Parts: sequence; C-alpha cells; structure tokens
Amino acid sequence: MTQDMITTDILIIGAGPTGLFTVFEAGLLKLKCHIIDALAQPGGQCSELYPKKPIYDIPGFPEVLAGDLVDNLMKQIEPFQPGFTLGERAQTIEKQDDGSFIVTTSKGTQHHAKVVAIAGGLGSFEPRKPTIEGIEKYEDNGLAYMIKDPEVYRDKKVVIAGGGDSALDWSIFLADVAAEVTLVHRREEFRGALDSVEKVQDLVDENKIRLVTPAEVLDIKGEDKVESVLLQHNDKAKRMEVIECDAFIPLFGLAPKLGPIADWGLEIEKNAIKVDNTLDYQTNIPGIYAIGDVNTYPGKLKLILCGFHEATLMCQSAYQRIFPDKRYVMKYTTVGGVNGFDGSRKEAEKAVVKKIGNH
Repeated sequence: MTQDMITTDILIIGAGPTGLFTVFEAGLLKLKCHIIDALAQPGGQCSELYPKKPIYDIPGFPEVLAGDLVDNLMKQIEPFQPGFTLGERAQTIEKQDDGSFIVTTSKGTQHHAKVVAIAGGLGSFEPRKPTIEGIEKYEDNGLAYMIKDPEVYRDKKVVIAGGGDSALDWSIFLADVAAEVTLVHRREEFRGALDSVEKVQDLVDENKIRLVTPAEVLDIKGEDKVESVLLQHNDKAKRMEVIECDAFIPLFGLAPKLGPIADWGLEIEKNAIKVDNTLDYQTNIPGIYAIGDVNTYPGKLKLILCGFHEATLMCQSAYQRIFPDKRYVMKYTTVGGVNGFDGSRKEAEKAVVKKIGNH
C-alpha cells in the first residue's frame, strides 16, 4: 500500500445529497468518510443542473432551492470532517485479501476503504443533443443544454426547446428574467407536471411566454454565436420561421451512464445497480453498497428522501461489517447529541434540577 494512499472507513462515490448525508449517518457511528465525485464541486445534480430550482418534498422544508439543500448538508456534515476527491471519476476497484477495497480514480488517486458506498445518482450525464449540423460551434456561445445560472439570461431573448418538466420549469422561471421567452415543442402535449403545464398556459395568456407547438428547431444561425434559430411548424404546410434570439436552450434531458462502475462486476439492471432492498442495499459484491438513484430494487422510488433512508440503513450494515464483534445501540440525537470529529458537540439543553419547597 503506497504511503500517499487515502484511507477511510467508508468510501462514498458520488457527492450528491445521498452521498453527503451518508457522512452524517456514518459520523454518528464514529465512521470516517471520504467522497469521490467527477464534478468539481459537491452537490451532484442539485449543484450542477438545477441549483436555483425549488424542491418541495424534503421533509421539514416546504420549499428549498437545490443549491441551498446542498449548502445545508455541507454544514450538517462539517463536524465529521469528510475528505473529498473532486474532479476525478472512480475508475477501478480491487478487492483486497482482508475484504477491503482499493479504488483508483481517472487521475490515478488511490483510496483504501473497508466499505464502498456507490451514491452516484443516475451516473455521469451526457445531454441529449438536437440533430443539428455544426451544433458544437455554438456550445457556450449562446447554446446551452442545461441552465446553471439564470442571471446569464437577464434581459435576453431566449428560445427553449423541449416538452418535459425541465423545459416547462425553466420557461416559467425565465419569464420573469429574460426579455423574451419562446417555448418550442414538437408535440402539443407536454410530459411535465400538470400544474407546470397550467402555469405555462397562464403565462402564454399574459403574453409572457410565446408557445410554438407542434414545431421543432432545425438550424441555428449566427456568425460566432447564436443570433437566431430556424424552426419548422409541424402543420400541413410545414412552414418555416426564423426567430431572433440571444440564446437557444434545448432541454431534451440527459442520458445517464454508469461509466467505469459498469465494469466492476456488479449486477446491473437497466443502467442501475441491483441491491438487496430488504436489508441494507448491499450489491452482489459484499462490502459494496449502492444507495440513492443509482440503485434498483422492487418498489424503488428515485427520490432524495428515499436516498437519505437508504444511506441510514446502509451505515448500520457498514458498522457491523467493519466492527463484527461490536454491537451498536442506536441513540436518538435528541438523547445522545452529536459529537463531531472536530471536537464539537451539539446536545439538547439539560433540564435544570431545582428544589421546590420550604428552605
């Protein structure tokens, strides 16, 4: 084992919400964590794809922006001092004679851990691109496949293409940011949430969004950057229309890929890792777990709150694997408090014992 190898109790692959919350649950068990993520910052999809989008189904938060959820999770796990290897993809895994693992990244960084928890969301993402010749020329020059900072589109003319939640949600959001928003979809029906469809219709009625259906963008025009798009109406006449714009955002979804993890000998089903959902979300390789959107089992729901639950049970199993001779007695944080590895302690205030009566 090389001297500069990173060692930890649990190696977490994926720094999305599920991976981050694993650090907290492991910390309660006094287990140290290190996280690998191919992205340059923690947060996974929440930070990379929709940091400014609200999430409505996190318990205790009627509404929380995805980026704020990540910030809160980072604060929550700070006392447990997790390590991070960011901007590197987990490439290979080797099981050691003692049952531990060595995981090497795309940049050659080696990590040694007793347990590996794959929390890689839906895997690494590649945007589904429209079939427009020479489209690469406009990438980052007015063409974007995802919206990271909506302020980029302040007072701009924007054309969005797509028929799912992302296209609807961003059309609604940018209606108050951009100078003009045109939403183009090749069908008249949308696949998004009903309330989003209704909201778009309201904004169309208020002339805050122009809706063009059924139609599709066939070409982008502009010397060095997007200046207009050419679209074809899918009517009998197949008439063409040029729309002047500063930005074209085709939101056709992202194609997830497991990447190198697919070659680790894990049981895969439809681009997800099969686990034993009745117990601890362990894979077919003992000591390797899969939690969050990356896993599959009967009844699976791809929700952040389900990932939190899976992380909690996984950590209990990991503790038993790392300390087979110890019995962990669960204490509620309201009773036992939280002891950080950094020496910090959080606990409820103790009741004051006071003598009542005659002195």
